[in-house]
Amino acid sequence: MKLLVLVLNKTEKFDLLLKTLAKNNITGATIINSVGMAHELMANNDMGILGSFRHLLDESNKDSKTMFMVTKHDKVQGIIDVIESVVGSLDLPDTGIVFTVPVDFTRGLE
Repeated sequence: MKLLVLVLNKTEKFDLLLKTLAKNNITGATIINSVGMAHELMANNDMGILGSFRHLLDESNKDSKTMFMVTKHDKVQGIIDVIESVVGSLDLPDTGIVFTVPVDFTRGLE
């Protein structure tokens, strides 16, 4: 099993992403609102070294969505393919990131 984590910066695509995941029988995610560290530091006026990088941040897109999903190892690539079909390549800046970590125990999953 894997824990797949998606941090999506393109929050305007999030509703369509959820619908597309559901259409592909990909369910069982937990979603939280989140914000990146750089945006949080800017909001608190604690710029320090980040001040020189401020121009690189999309300040209109401060919030992100974080999705957690425990899934089988062989389903990970298919989920990533669905995500990128909606939001575009995660290799592009300010789109989001996805990663997995091993899960060695679960209870409460079907």
